[in-house]
Amino acid sequence: MSFLADEKLYETRNEFDAIIYVGKEPNIKKEHVHTNILCAKSPYFQAAFSQYWAKENDGKFILEKPNISPQLFDIILRFIYCGKIELKNLPGLDVLHLLMAADELNIQPLISYIQEFLIENGTEILLENPINILEIIYPFYQFEIFKDLWNNYLEIICEDPKVLFDSDKFINLEASLLELLLKRDDFYIKEIEIWENLLKWCFAQQNIEIKKWNKDEKIIKIEDILNKFIPSIRFYNIESTDFFCKVYCHKEILPQDLINELSEFHKYPNMKPKINLAPLRKLDLKLVIDSNLIEPNHFIYFASWIDKKDSPNYKRRKFPYDFKLLYRSSKDGFNAGLFHKNCDDKGATIWVAKIQGSQLIGGYNPLDWGGNCGWKKTKDSFLFNFTDSKNFLTAKLGYVKDANRAVYCGENFGPHMGDLNCAYYIRSPNKWNYYGGDSYPYIGIPKDITVQDYEVFQIIKKSI
Repeated sequence: MSFLADEKLYETRNEFDAIIYVGKEPNIKKEHVHTNILCAKSPYFQAAFSQYWAKENDGKFILEKPNISPQLFDIILRFIYCGKIELKNLPGLDVLHLLMAADELNIQPLISYIQEFLIENGTEILLENPINILEIIYPFYQFEIFKDLWNNYLEIICEDPKVLFDSDKFINLEASLLELLLKRDDFYIKEIEIWENLLKWCFAQQNIEIKKWNKDEKIIKIEDILNKFIPSIRFYNIESTDFFCKVYCHKEILPQDLINELSEFHKYPNMKPKINLAPLRKLDLKLVIDSNLIEPNHFIYFASWIDKKDSPNYKRRKFPYDFKLLYRSSKDGFNAGLFHKNCDDKGATIWVAKIQGSQLIGGYNPLDWGGNCGWKKTKDSFLFNFTDSKNFLTAKLGYVKDANRAVYCGENFGPHMGDLNCAYYIRSPNKWNYYGGDSYPYIGIPKDITVQDYEVFQIIKKSI
């Protein structure tokens, strides 16, 4: 039977021979289905509708699936009948639950398709809800079929552990999963930050605030919780100042021999360590950028936008560009002369401005700022807007619409692009204007802009 014929049956459900009750009270849906179509696509349904398993009522097979939501089951049915599926508008957690349901129902083509989607869009999906997403996949990570997905998400976490640590649900992370993560050698973060976040997690298990801790009878409980994680912390990787200010002050909850050893090690750095602790992590910190406004992950987005990729999928260890700071207004002032002195004839640049609250705006000029020649033409420039600089999901991007008015170069102007006016001859040079929507798409940049600080970076393509 063709997909076209199956699609008609999906819509009408004529001549159905089975009923599946999906979901739990009060959200149960009765689905009329055709066993021949379901059995052709799924070994699970072959067994479910066999004489050894199935229940019958009035000549119809009866099946209950309380652990799959009606919404997700309908997506699965549409795939089985019609070969069609659309995942882009589903929240990441729903896509994962859909994957688990497809695995339970043993629909291999659907499993492969969902996994490819989750891997391709891994960073954006993980940012939605990192703790819940990891905990959903965690029970399945040893299964061969899910190894690529698990490893992809672990790589994202290791590239930027702050995704994990900055989540408001971090303190609810399962202990076994946290231990597994901390054992890894490739966490891309300073060891002292790992230690501080581990302490935050441990204290939260006892509902204690670290700053209000009185070192009372709960020391033993904290020590017990912390004990299993100690072998995973690379204490020798912590600098002396941080050790004495942030580790030694918690000596009551650490083994005495460890404190003694570390104290001697930091007093006499050339002394050979006596205690066998975990080896140093492999911190190949290649993406180090001088910025007061943004984090390395912003530049991963910029690189993806420059290369017109659909999602920010560059890894720090395989990053294609260097970003060199040319100009910072908080240091150099809102000064057109210095802007051009520092930024002209440097080739492609990207600029970032902090405006109201935590909002960031900016743009990419693939040409240069030199020449005092007015408008320059390009099809590759763009403007961007993070309404919340800490939340990458708020990013909006607009590639140039009118290539003839992409970039403006003039001695009295800063990084002027299309409808974004950065004139310095006005009385308040940090007051910019956005006239909206003609040269670039409207992406939520406000009309009247007060710039608190902005930075310009030269973009240098790395040699392969």
